[in-house]
Amino acid sequence: MQMANTNTEIVKRRYDRIAFIYDFMDFVVSNKRRMEILKMVRGEVLEVGVGTGRNLPLYPPGSSVTGIDISPVMLNKARQRAVKSEMNVKLEEADVQNLPFNDHSFDTVVATCVFCSVPDPVAGLKEVKRVCRHDGQIILIEHVRSETLLGGMLMDLFNPIPLNIIGDNINRKTVENVQIAGLKVIEVKNLIGRIVRLIRAHP
Repeated sequence: MQMANTNTEIVKRRYDRIAFIYDFMDFVVSNKRRMEILKMVRGEVLEVGVGTGRNLPLYPPGSSVTGIDISPVMLNKARQRAVKSEMNVKLEEADVQNLPFNDHSFDTVVATCVFCSVPDPVAGLKEVKRVCRHDGQIILIEHVRSETLLGGMLMDLFNPIPLNIIGDNINRKTVENVQIAGLKVIEVKNLIGRIVRLIRAHP
């Protein structure tokens, strides 16, 4: 547990440090594609790893969104976006590995390129399962390890570079982690090649 807490603090400090340029780095998934995917949300929404709040203006009008992030500096930027939004938005500092919400609190849980940086992604996904209602849905946009032999080996080789700079693992097997966490995968869709994927699941 101490090691997990230490790793989380390291990731937190890294994202605090890059918050001012994060919007320029977060280019993998376009606003158009995000908006198309966010049309799927319903009911009370939890966005884990809300970051600078890039998704907030893209939710359907009238959405009720709670956003959490471990980085207070990122959250400050998200609050600036939330002020301009016509939605009901609540933002708070929290760790997806230990969510401060009751069981079955949300109808939809959303994450965009988050579980590549969570120190224990399976623990975080189990928390997502816990706070999602039985008839709810989990919507993830994640970059994942290449399934090709060469691509996977290269991602493993170069992973220490983004990991040590921003705490981002480029070689996570997130679809497998979702299943290990006990979530029921209902759709996996390739968004950019087979490396950036939409993963939809039920608790």
